[in-house]
Amino acid sequence: MRSAIVDLPIDTAALAAEVSRATNGATLLFIGTVRDVNDGRSVTGIEYSAYRSMAEREMADIVREAREKFATTDIVVEHRLGELAIGDASVAIAVAHPRRGAAYDASRYVIEQLKKRVPIWKLEHYVDGTREWVNANGQHVAEPAR
Repeated sequence: MRSAIVDLPIDTAALAAEVSRATNGATLLFIGTVRDVNDGRSVTGIEYSAYRSMAEREMADIVREAREKFATTDIVVEHRLGELAIGDASVAIAVAHPRRGAAYDASRYVIEQLKKRVPIWKLEHYVDGTREWVNANGQHVAEPAR
């Protein structure tokens, strides 16, 4: 069981291997990636930033909650910060459990709670040269003029 804020690319295969056990009948790997369009606007990349110490504490709390709620210690979460290109993994969640239903439920719980509670922000970079902050609810906030 582990969670981390990382600055380097996420090794998704290593995360899946980390939760693998002979007792688990299901292993799920959720990978959130940077897409090329958001709300009808072409995106060239995203810059993620965070209140790191608070984000790390909140992610650890979410993983502990998922462990208790879904009865598995086989949960690993990593969220990347910095500038990411289209297709890069921004977040990965690996969950393993003896049963697939609980593995799916735990994975969904972790990503939904992460989006609601963890202080990580993204600055979307658009093809037209503009950039906008997007909060966890998907609302855009224009970047102040420089």
